[in-house]
Amino acid sequence: MSTVTIQMPESLAAKLRETAATAGVTLDQFLTSAAAEKLSAWQTVDHLRERAARACRDDFIAFLDQSPDSPPIASDE
Repeated sequence: MSTVTIQMPESLAAKLRETAATAGVTLDQFLTSAAAEKLSAWQTVDHLRERAARACRDDFIAFLDQSPDSPPIASDE
């Protein structure tokens, strides 16, 4: 494990402690989880941008052209 020291406004730190207590976890657990969620979100955006950069519009249009031309089912309208 690593120790990271950060500085933040006391009002934010108080809200974080309060929220962690309400969730029944330690502040360390809460912040670790929050950091992991944010990192995952950023990595997902990066991954999608990389995929989009390799995309070929003509291939996509060709794929769509192969789809049947029919109305959506009732529950999909």
